[in-house]
Amino acid sequence: MPIVILIALIAALILGPQLWIRWVFYRYGSDLPGVPGTGGELAKHLLKRFEIEGVIVEETKPSQDHFDSSTPAVRLSPNNFNGKSLTAIAVAAHEVGHALQWHNKETVFRLRSKYIPLAKRLQQIGFLFLSLSPLAAILTRVPAAGAIPFIGGLLVILCSVGTYFIILPEEWDASFNKAMPILLEGEYITPTQEAATKRILRAAALTYVAGALASILQVWRWLPLLLRR
Repeated sequence: MPIVILIALIAALILGPQLWIRWVFYRYGSDLPGVPGTGGELAKHLLKRFEIEGVIVEETKPSQDHFDSSTPAVRLSPNNFNGKSLTAIAVAAHEVGHALQWHNKETVFRLRSKYIPLAKRLQQIGFLFLSLSPLAAILTRVPAAGAIPFIGGLLVILCSVGTYFIILPEEWDASFNKAMPILLEGEYITPTQEAATKRILRAAALTYVAGALASILQVWRWLPLLLRR
């Protein structure tokens, strides 16, 4: 029983942030009366207001909101691109915040381009080690032999998750040094919406880390194979 409780606590710690983010986006995802434009239209307006030329705004897949500096483009999920909700407004401003970082050549923006590829590479290496675990156990008929690459893979994946924490200053800057002042000073939100907007922007800033944490759960699909040997 204590083991079950421990597993449940670990799962909650891993999945909790991602579930919280989804709940926040959903909670404030209904269209509001009186909002003059969609999230996509706000993003275009802000890019024009801050004279950020050459950046397009386009619709992307659900839950894939991001700024792509290689295009460059602000990409918003369908609900945020077409919606007039508080979530759409805040997320659009957050992604334009990244566009401002890029446009101004801010040092903080380099964190993403430097560390996200490293995090993804570490994750790939970790899962490669994990995929070798069942094979090692089968070939040697010794479960302990499979545990070595399993542990190594888990450690590499944990390093990958840790790497995502490094980009938090960039995400936080886009939310609270860029998006929040823009929304308040431009009166795109009302004073009564300030607290809710901060929750949305906090969720937007934590999206990468929450996704990285959730990837740890993929580790356990190899564990039954090892235990059966």
